[in-house]
Amino acid sequence: MLMADMGAEVIRIDRKHAGESGLPVERRFDVMFRGKRSVAMDLKKPVAVEAIRRMAARADVLVEGFRPGVMERLGLGPDTCLALNPKLVYGRMTGWGQDGPLAKAPGHDLNYIALSGALHAMGPKDGPPAIPLNLLGDFGGGAMYLAFGILCALLEARNSGKGQVVDAAMIDGTTSLMSMVYGVFAAGYWRDERASNRLDSGAPWYQVYETRDAKWVAVGSTEHSFYLNTMQVLGLRAQDFPEQHDRTGWPQVQAAMAAAFKQRTRDEWVQAFDGTDTCFSPVLSLAEAPGDPHQRARGNFIEVAGVTQPAPAPRFSRSQGQVQGPPPEVGQHNDEVLGEWGFSDDEVALMRHAGGI
Repeated sequence: MLMADMGAEVIRIDRKHAGESGLPVERRFDVMFRGKRSVAMDLKKPVAVEAIRRMAARADVLVEGFRPGVMERLGLGPDTCLALNPKLVYGRMTGWGQDGPLAKAPGHDLNYIALSGALHAMGPKDGPPAIPLNLLGDFGGGAMYLAFGILCALLEARNSGKGQVVDAAMIDGTTSLMSMVYGVFAAGYWRDERASNRLDSGAPWYQVYETRDAKWVAVGSTEHSFYLNTMQVLGLRAQDFPEQHDRTGWPQVQAAMAAAFKQRTRDEWVQAFDGTDTCFSPVLSLAEAPGDPHQRARGNFIEVAGVTQPAPAPRFSRSQGQVQGPPPEVGQHNDEVLGEWGFSDDEVALMRHAGGI
């Protein structure tokens, strides 16, 4: 999706039978497929494998998401494809990587962030680790690092004339995302227990608080001036409490801030903090976020095929990204794409007859 939003021509090779890939929703709601075109193939058929080889010979990038060894068994491994196209960037997306004791084990986002140390660091002090959305392992440690690696390899290929394999493992990327935390942990600044640090809900000035109407607000006033301003808006005197970074005083400050926030509704606090030099935000629901004034001003939500969804990011001064179209149905572009990629009508007909598409 990231590549397609930026103008890349992305061809998705779907399984032949609809329902075997994607989310269990109508295709237009699976917004990660937006901007792509779909060719439905049966890779157990030799004609389909040969078609992929021909496409790989012309492509800039091939991305696959199978367990290690599957593409090799299909006859589509990196050695085969790079022999056909020496400048090809071959992106491999897995949970555990192409090697190591767990390389062929199944897993999901939760498993990868568990082994990275990230899951242990999130949640209440006296409770279990908090299960986050799959943003950290799947999309942050996985997709973002894969996209970054692909772009790096494409730039390198401009100079060397040679493609290469990008081994993007979700556990690798998630561990990399933890670099800052591991650094301050090594320095003795970060405690290896949940809710005991400045960024993990241990600090009262980096915390979420419930309001009178059972909604929530987020306070991120880590800098001293922002902290003082926050306390002032709450009607609290900072000098009546221990110094901001005195960990022994954090429970006292948090209790006072929690009691203060319970005195007004979330929207009343939004008005009270408006224009102040603090790090304060209402906690918006999925239904509320698209209507937020700042989100609207930035154009961060768009509608495609009747579905409200996030807009392409980041922004560019000249070559702005845009959604190229709604998510395709499985096999929607079989003839169109294959024709553009050099297959004759007769070849497409033969592939269809053989069950390849």
